[in-house]
Amino acid sequence: MMRRGSTYWLWADCELHCRSHDELQNDGTLIDVQTRVSRKGRTQLFIGVYDKNGSPLFEEAHDYLPHDTMTTALAWGVSRAREIASGNLVMNAQSDKNYLAASDSQRTSAG
Repeated sequence: MMRRGSTYWLWADCELHCRSHDELQNDGTLIDVQTRVSRKGRTQLFIGVYDKNGSPLFEEAHDYLPHDTMTTALAWGVSRAREIASGNLVMNAQSDKNYLAASDSQRTSAG
């Protein structure tokens, strides 16, 4: 069972329709990606990566993805979660900002 961190609880809203993708990795790591449209019509995304005991390894919430639908946001979030879970994405403040800026331009160029 996952033990959600504060990022999830700040993002959560049980009154909004949500699409989700859960995936168990070979090493027992669980990824949980959820997307929704806010009351203001904004596409939002939650990415969670949890260890085999359910403890959060990484949680991230995006309050506004202006050029994404729920479908494109979910696909991008699943890809990002897989990279984080596999250790292929170095997570620190500077590299995270650079990654988000680069990935945002890649996502939005097609949309």
